[in-house]
Amino acid sequence: MTKPSSPVSPSRRALLAAAGWALATPSLAAAAEPTVSVALRPDLSRAGPVFEGWGTALAWFANVTGGWPDADRERLADLLYGPQGLGWTIARYNIGGGDNPDTKPYLRPGAAVPGFWRAPPGTAGTDWWNPQDPAMWDWSADANQRWWLDAIKARVRAPIFEAFSNSPPWFMTVSGKVSGAEKGTDDNLRPGQEAPFADYLARVVEALQHRHGVAFRTLSPVNEPNSDYWFAANTQEGAHWSPERQGRMILATAAALKARGLKTVVSAPDETNSHLFLADWAAYSPEVRAAIGQLNVHSYGTVNQTGVRDVARTSGIRLWMSENDTPLDKDPENFEDMASPLAFAEHVVMDLKRLEPAAWVFWQAVENLSARNGGKGSNWGLIKADYGQPPEGPHTIHVTRRYWVMAQFSRFIRPGFRLVPVDDLDTVGAVSQDGRELVLVHVNGGLSPRRLVPPKGWSGRLIVTDAQRRAEPVAGLVVPPRSVATLRLHR
Repeated sequence: MTKPSSPVSPSRRALLAAAGWALATPSLAAAAEPTVSVALRPDLSRAGPVFEGWGTALAWFANVTGGWPDADRERLADLLYGPQGLGWTIARYNIGGGDNPDTKPYLRPGAAVPGFWRAPPGTAGTDWWNPQDPAMWDWSADANQRWWLDAIKARVRAPIFEAFSNSPPWFMTVSGKVSGAEKGTDDNLRPGQEAPFADYLARVVEALQHRHGVAFRTLSPVNEPNSDYWFAANTQEGAHWSPERQGRMILATAAALKARGLKTVVSAPDETNSHLFLADWAAYSPEVRAAIGQLNVHSYGTVNQTGVRDVARTSGIRLWMSENDTPLDKDPENFEDMASPLAFAEHVVMDLKRLEPAAWVFWQAVENLSARNGGKGSNWGLIKADYGQPPEGPHTIHVTRRYWVMAQFSRFIRPGFRLVPVDDLDTVGAVSQDGRELVLVHVNGGLSPRRLVPPKGWSGRLIVTDAQRRAEPVAGLVVPPRSVATLRLHR
């Protein structure tokens, strides 16, 4: 984070100035709101599945920042995966499809993740690909994102890696573009290309495991497949898949992984929301369902989330919330304001309560600066930087309040904990494996302070993020207005 020239931060200076103004004009000072008492009653007898941790998709930001100078990229890796940072343990590696080199660049900054294929000189058309020919593979590709594999491995004792695809390579598509078909509701994989595409993905997984000494536990071959997002004029990789084509691709991927002797299993469908997830699942045959080793759902929409939870329960398949980022809609880019952090925190709480997932994974932890050319921008990401700067820099890294709100969850609900029901809508709970530590994360988006009343027999401390604090311990059990608090209890 860029440091202010004064030892007092901008937000602190504003607070002091506002306080002085209020003292000078007491008749105009806002009245203090009364404190509200909130009794927290977690049900430890109903602990959910083992929680595996927190993480992010690498993809765009890793494609950019992995090429930065060591000091900058190492700092980012420490912020996300270091023990003094967010302490994340999960990473989703994006296997790029790779666009036609003869196509004028059209993807947004960072989104042109390279593929691992190499077209021979003089190649024409789309039927030249021969995966048996070593000359058609480029294992030097995607060096920037691959740097992050090594950086995470160096920081996390037992990292969980997942590989995922947004689009097939351009020569396997109908439109000839990795952004989608001409219409967002049309499938973009050419007929009969399921097996070649699955083989491409499996070979990349195998090669990266060997070259980086990592293990990809899962491979997700489709992404937000039944949405209408992915069309040729789009600026990021994506492909529509009807449920029937999803099923074919899931089976082909499982077969390709088995053929190469890999322990990696298929994760699916990585649908954009629970409503579409259920539509996909309902259309899958028993054979397709049996080929899935992990259920992935995104939470861009919260309708029917408990239905997805029930699918995971009845099928006995592990469930991840594998992608989300939820800034407050139309909230202008601001690194310090609490509006988007509070919206984000409420979303995480409800995801954990309704889905009961084994993991919660962010979309892009580091996002491009967005307030440009007079625009107000937005608050996607936890950390902001300028993707447009030359790789050698200089790079200014802005650590936002959303980062510190994420810390309220990920520093304390650790791998091995189990989520437990709590009868307060603004609170999510988790208990340690030995049952001796209880973590309660509470979001106070209101104007009144809230005095938390923990369950009997438990004692501990409160950690708070608000406009003045960054995941800092406070005395007592009163949660300030417009803040996120973590109550860490022991017995």
